[in-house]
Amino acid sequence: MVFTPVKSEARTGRWITGWNPEDTEFWDREGKYIARRNLILSIFAEHLNFSVWSIWSVLVLFMSPKIGFHFDVGQKLLLTTTPTAVGALLRLPYGYAVTRFGGRNWTVFTTAILLVPTSLACYFVQRPDTPLWVFLVIGALTGVGGGNFASSMTNITGFFPQRHQGWALGLNAGGGNIGVAVIQIVGLVVIATAGDVHPAYVCAIYLPFIVLAALLAGWKMDNIDAVRTAPGAQREAVADADTWWIALLYIGTFGSFVGYSVAFGLVLQAPPFNASPLQAAQWTFLGPLLGSLFRPVGGWLADRWGGARITFGNFIAMAAFTALLLAVSEQKSFPLFVAVFTVLFALTGLGNGSVYKMIPGIYARKAEALVSSGGWDAREAFVRSRRLAGAVIGIAGAIGALGGVLINLAFRASYGGSAQSGASAFVVFLTYYAVCMVVTWAVYLRRRRLVPAAAAT
Repeated sequence: MVFTPVKSEARTGRWITGWNPEDTEFWDREGKYIARRNLILSIFAEHLNFSVWSIWSVLVLFMSPKIGFHFDVGQKLLLTTTPTAVGALLRLPYGYAVTRFGGRNWTVFTTAILLVPTSLACYFVQRPDTPLWVFLVIGALTGVGGGNFASSMTNITGFFPQRHQGWALGLNAGGGNIGVAVIQIVGLVVIATAGDVHPAYVCAIYLPFIVLAALLAGWKMDNIDAVRTAPGAQREAVADADTWWIALLYIGTFGSFVGYSVAFGLVLQAPPFNASPLQAAQWTFLGPLLGSLFRPVGGWLADRWGGARITFGNFIAMAAFTALLLAVSEQKSFPLFVAVFTVLFALTGLGNGSVYKMIPGIYARKAEALVSSGGWDAREAFVRSRRLAGAVIGIAGAIGALGGVLINLAFRASYGGSAQSGASAFVVFLTYYAVCMVVTWAVYLRRRRLVPAAAAT
């Protein structure tokens, strides 16, 4: 069978029909080259989307009385929480949209639209007389950067065979996640070279890269018919218990990554450390950087030893380091606090990769069960499993990102109390990681759950 790009009569843009990466002959001949090209450009676009999504975690470091801003810690946390919440809510429609419009077409749109909130942020962040509600509106608009993750991951899942999905999804997500660290490095460079009075420079640097990424996506990316989801796939995924178990686990990993990324700098600037903008910026990038780099490591480890095993061990480690973080914060040691928090960041990234690797594996096993029951054709069952996995990736990604909102709300409540510390928030996080550890063991390790053919109805 020859796989060639064709122009769809019903849609604009290039479409590759008959895409089947599980066909090893096709994959070795040309499929892997097409998939890798799309993966590279997907990473570039997703990287910029993540940077814009988390841009307020950097801009709030500049918003001090020195340049006329008088927002307190609670108001700044609200400003960083708003794009997180909007980005999480957009993941469901974004994940669905890529199945309707294609990976190439949707990547061009979602990247180009970043110009709107980035330009607005450039203009207003230098005007300290701007009311908080205006910044909240702009923050909500930057939330579009968070929605891209679901569409990007759904798209890349369709390009790669199941045996390579842990690696591919880890690279795609890790390359996107690292945008959180990079924009914080950009903020550090701006503060170190131009001082902490020019936040607009951070936004302006990204404008030409956004244009470049949109142009490259339109020129070199492809749409594939395999990413199209059959009608009702999302409804079917919603009715599947595994969707919600995975979402619960992803809140613990990705929710922690996002929540910690946007709150870390403010936590360092709050009591008891009271760090300056420069002191905070010197350290805030390190955690998101390691979390991003460890995401493909988590996917690779899951490819070798199984997603559930790696996820279970990772939640044990996350609980242990959260308990250690709680102890260190009581000692008010800035170096120890930063060091332990940075390790916790790395663990969130590793867990992100292993949890996402679990998704295609779970639905591949369900497809095997359907085929072995004799009621389904093998190709039909595995095509269905890939489309369901894509739908679950979108749903779990959306719910997982809402975990970042909960992280910020927990910090806001903790620092809003009389204690003026994050101790109570860390207790909540520790409890949640313990719950995730139990769920991973009970649902995915203690027993291997295979679904009978009747479950497909």
